[in-house]
Amino acid sequence: MSEEKNNHDDHEIEEVKQEDEKKEIEHYCYLCHRPESMTGKMLTLPNDIYICPDCMQRTLDSMGNGQFGFIDARNLDLDNLDFTKIMGDMQGMQPQPALKKKKKDKKEKQELNLKDLPAPHKIKAMLDEYVIGQDYAKKVMSVAVYNHYKRVVTNTMDEIEIDKSNMLMIGPTGCGKTYLVKTLARLLKVPLAITDATSLTEAGYIGDDVESVLSKLLQAADNDVEEAEHGIIFIDEIDKIAKKQNTNSRDVSGEAVQQGLLKLLEGAEVEVPVGATNKNAMVPMTTINTKNILFICGGAFPNLEGIIKKRMMKKTSIGFGADLKDRFDQEENIIANVTNDDLREYGMIPEFIGRLPMVFTLDGLTKEMLVKILKEPKNAILKQYQKLLELDEVKLEFDDGALEAIAQKALEKKTGARALRAIIEKFMLDIMYEIPKDDSIGRVVITKDYIENHGSPVIELRDQ
Repeated sequence: MSEEKNNHDDHEIEEVKQEDEKKEIEHYCYLCHRPESMTGKMLTLPNDIYICPDCMQRTLDSMGNGQFGFIDARNLDLDNLDFTKIMGDMQGMQPQPALKKKKKDKKEKQELNLKDLPAPHKIKAMLDEYVIGQDYAKKVMSVAVYNHYKRVVTNTMDEIEIDKSNMLMIGPTGCGKTYLVKTLARLLKVPLAITDATSLTEAGYIGDDVESVLSKLLQAADNDVEEAEHGIIFIDEIDKIAKKQNTNSRDVSGEAVQQGLLKLLEGAEVEVPVGATNKNAMVPMTTINTKNILFICGGAFPNLEGIIKKRMMKKTSIGFGADLKDRFDQEENIIANVTNDDLREYGMIPEFIGRLPMVFTLDGLTKEMLVKILKEPKNAILKQYQKLLELDEVKLEFDDGALEAIAQKALEKKTGARALRAIIEKFMLDIMYEIPKDDSIGRVVITKDYIENHGSPVIELRDQ
C-alpha cells in the first residue's frame, strides 16, 4: 500500500511540474505572432496551434462575410470551449449560393421575323441618309441583305437550298466601303464584326487564324452563339491575301488564308474560343455554324486597273479604225469593268471568288460628291462643327466657294472622303481655339479665300 501511495504522489508531483513548465512557456499566435502576454488567453487548436481572440474574430468575419452569422470570439469562454462542436456548427452553416446578376445594359433579345425585315427600297432609302452616291452599290447590298435574311428567317434552307449572298466590294480607298457596312449593320440591328485580312495567316504561324473573325463576331454578340450565327462579318483589305507572284517562300498570308476562308464562306461548323481570339488560350470552346452568317469582303485592289486595261486592249489592231493603246487611260471608272478573270490574274483563287457571288464596284469620289458629303448626310462633318459652335452660341456657316475649295484639296490628296476631315480640322483649329475667348462673337463665315490661305473668316458680333 505504501508503494502505491508513493507512486501516486510521484505522479501528482510530475503533473504539477509539467503545469508549472507550461505556465513558464509563453505561447505566440499562429497568425499575428503576438505573445500571449499581449493578446490575452489564446484558443488552443489541435497540433499545438494557438490563435489569439482578435485573429479568430477576423477569421470568422472573413469566412462568413455575413453569411455564417456573427460570432464574437472576444466573449467566448476559452477555458470551456468545445472546439469540435464549433467546427461542426460551421460546417452545417453552408453559405447561400451566389445568384448571377443580370446585366442591366443587355437589351431584350428581339427575334427576326419577315414582317420587321425592311424591303430593299427601304434599306436603300436608309443608306441614302448617311452615304452619298454609290447608288448601284447600295442597290446591290440592299437586295443581297434582304434575300439573305429572308432565307434565314423563313428557314428555307431545309426545303430548297438557297445559297448565301456573300459579297465582294471593290473600290478605291476612302469611297465608303467600311462606312456602308457599318451603317447597314446599325440599321438592321444585327451583330457586326469588322476585321482586317492583313493580320490573318495560315494555322500554325504567327498571326491570327481565320477562325479569329468568328471570335470577334461572338464578342460583338455578347457571346450569344445563336445571335452571332445571324450576324455580318466584314473582312477589309481582302486584296492583301492575294496569291503572291513569283515567290519561292511559303505563302502563309496569301493563298493559304484564302483556302482557310473557304469553309467559313460556304458554311461549316467551326470551333471558336469564347472570350479570346487565340485557339491556344486556356478558354472554353464553342461551336458556331457559319451557314447563316453573311460575309462581306472589301478591298481597294490597287493596280487592278492595269490588269483590266491589258485585257481590254487585247483586241488592238493596226489601221485607221484601230483602238489606241491610251484609249482607256482617261477613263475614270474603268474598275467597273472588272471580271472574275481579272481577279484571278490579280491573285484570288477561283474557289474563293466562286463563294462571293455578288461582285460589285464603288465609284471613285468626284468633286461634286465630296461637296455633298461635307453637308448632306445626317452626321455630316460640317453639321458636327456647327453643333459644337452652337453650344457656344455661335453660328457657323460655309459659303459655296469654301466647300468647293475643300473638295478640291481632298481630291489632290487621293485618299477619298478621309481627306475631308483632315483638311477641315486644320482650318478649324484656330477658330475653335479663339472663339471661346470672346463672348461677343455671334456668327462665323468660312470663305474660299480663308481655305486658300488668302484671307480670314468673316466674323460678325452678336446683337447686344
